[in-house]
Amino acid sequence: MLMRRWIGIGMALAAVVAAAEPTNGVEPVSTQDTARADAPETYAQIAQLFAARIPEEHLSGAPLDDVMSRRAWTNFLNDLDGEHLYFSREDIDAFRQSEDQLDDGVRAGDIRFAFDAYARLKERIADRVDFIDALLKKGLTLTDDESYQWKRRNAPWPAFGTERDDLWRRKIENEYIQRLIAAESAAATPSNAPPKDATDPVSNKPPAVTTPPLSPEDFILKRYRQFLSTIVDNDGEWVAQTYLSAFAQAYDPHSAYMSQSANEDFDIEMKLSLVGIGAMLRAEDGAAKVMQLIPGGPAQRDTRDVRLRPGDKIIGVGQGDEPVEDTLHWPLYKVVRKIRGKKGTTVVLLVIPASDPSGATTKTVDLVRDEVKLEEQAAKSSVREVALPDGRARKLGVIRVPAFYANMQPGLLASLSEVRRCSTDVQKLLEDLKTAGVEGVVLDLRSNGGGSLVEAINMTGLFISAGPVVQVREGRRLRILPDMDGDVAYAGPLVVLVNRLSASASEIVAAALQDYGRALVVGDSRTHGKGTVQTITPLGRDRSLGSIKVTCSMFYRINGESTQKHGVTPDLSIPSVFDYMDVGEDSLPNAMEWSRIRPAVYMPAGDVARWRGELTEQSLARRAADPRYAAYLKLLDQVRRLNENESVPLQLDRRRAMAREEKALEDLQAELAPEDSGEESGEEPADGAAATKRPDLVLDETLHILSDMVALGREEPAPASSSPQASRSNGPRTLAGELMDWLRGVP
Repeated sequence: MLMRRWIGIGMALAAVVAAAEPTNGVEPVSTQDTARADAPETYAQIAQLFAARIPEEHLSGAPLDDVMSRRAWTNFLNDLDGEHLYFSREDIDAFRQSEDQLDDGVRAGDIRFAFDAYARLKERIADRVDFIDALLKKGLTLTDDESYQWKRRNAPWPAFGTERDDLWRRKIENEYIQRLIAAESAAATPSNAPPKDATDPVSNKPPAVTTPPLSPEDFILKRYRQFLSTIVDNDGEWVAQTYLSAFAQAYDPHSAYMSQSANEDFDIEMKLSLVGIGAMLRAEDGAAKVMQLIPGGPAQRDTRDVRLRPGDKIIGVGQGDEPVEDTLHWPLYKVVRKIRGKKGTTVVLLVIPASDPSGATTKTVDLVRDEVKLEEQAAKSSVREVALPDGRARKLGVIRVPAFYANMQPGLLASLSEVRRCSTDVQKLLEDLKTAGVEGVVLDLRSNGGGSLVEAINMTGLFISAGPVVQVREGRRLRILPDMDGDVAYAGPLVVLVNRLSASASEIVAAALQDYGRALVVGDSRTHGKGTVQTITPLGRDRSLGSIKVTCSMFYRINGESTQKHGVTPDLSIPSVFDYMDVGEDSLPNAMEWSRIRPAVYMPAGDVARWRGELTEQSLARRAADPRYAAYLKLLDQVRRLNENESVPLQLDRRRAMAREEKALEDLQAELAPEDSGEESGEEPADGAAATKRPDLVLDETLHILSDMVALGREEPAPASSSPQASRSNGPRTLAGELMDWLRGVP
């Protein structure tokens, strides 16, 4: 029996592939010739095993056919040349002759297309390095009224010759301006780094000698020469992994092929998951994109104005006082290895901010590598007061849940009494809040990327009596997973606060409480939309031939709708900056589609949705009268505009103005939108000293909404209990019958 490793239900946050390399002629790339020396027999065996297993293991059960071949063709070429810059239109036309044949090749163990395309990429990169060298020696003009289209993933590849050269001239002028602006910004802005002592406290060595910065010309040329060297150094294992992952991601973006080395890296990540900077990364357009900040990690604990945020793209990594090394277009695993390091050492990141994905401006973030503080992943509560019109104050509780943890004990052999569980922690916090006399509770799930499915079910059960919480489809089998504990820990007014980074387990809880009518959901226009689970299955008897990470199941709400792509739509929307960034499941290529199944049988626990219209009207009026919210809307509008712009000017003065605007945007974001880091603003510190409060306008308004809900609940009697929901397809069913079906595994 083959071993499997389940990857839980958190938001998928790591990719296995990124970047690649080219050749020169434009002849068709054959998939029928004899095997190449750099594609040994082992790759043929791996490809055949992969081709046989992926259709069997994947939830969709889709065959590895011409449709998947065309998707894999697109995925692979985008992995090699995501900005559509290196290959020429003629190259792509030649590659296209193999577009429908790649599936046949993989089944036969033939992956020569991957090595041929990669060889052509290396030639194209070498050609561009020579072009850049000549262009920089000639000199650049930065006054013409021109622009550069930076968003090129869907742009056509340029024709060989003049069109391609003109595109590259604009690209290099853009990078030259970026370098000038970055140097001016660094000269004008104090460093985040603390003053250095005479010796390094970690290594006990004298401080490194600071080298003068490279000129923009030298910096750019060095960047591309390093990139060429990286591409040339990539071995056949990397090419094979990238190619087979392109096929896996033809099924969905969270599936992948993991080579033996990638498996070893994965194991290291699991063992060292509590040490580092605490950021989960995914390869995107040649950069390492920050998908989530791990609660309790150094990046999440950072409260400075210039800090790492979800959606940022890392394009350079430095060690302490050493120069930052450009990592643009590096494979993700190499970037991760550069970021890893000894606890207490400093890593310096060059970052394209999420608020301005064009790359017109960059920021530098230094972080001290440290352990993820497990205690900071735990749920926390606070008591807030909302002023009422008559001068009184209403006490309300806030419970912040950064993750759905299921085990936070110091050792694997700790007794059950030492095990920390999210649901039991929240139950204790609810008791404390009730003792404090709160009249309502906000369950804050913002930026919670998921975790334990069992804890999501148990958490929901704190607010409802026994009943189904989530439905899980595995192939043709459907399971209904219930809360079977009839006790209710808290029955009062409840609001669930979410954003676009609330994923998986967070979406299960929010959806269930919304479907039961138990809570009002407030937040971004929708949650992340990851409704799938992955497992890792070895190819062969051991992992020497690698493994496949494959999507094996999908979640459905008890109302029958999946959370995939659509996420959970709040009852009342208060947008954050994430609403204007590409951070949802719907932004990923080949994401599995939303679907619906029959609803489960459940007894509604309330009907808070009946107040939706009145609460929305009151909230909008309150926000319109708040000057702080007007400034917040200005921030959101700037983020939206910067994310919608697909080109940047190539005039230095205009770019300086853009840099000033981006700096003002960063300052405004730090002042008005701290929720992107998942921090609980305004908490009392452990020593009881006065807290340094940062405004959290979204949470503040959510508390006012909850206060309005408490008032409305007092003005009218509780609604009569509704009858159980019946299955749409099979007629009425009893709740007991539903639970028995679940226990037997009957769909």
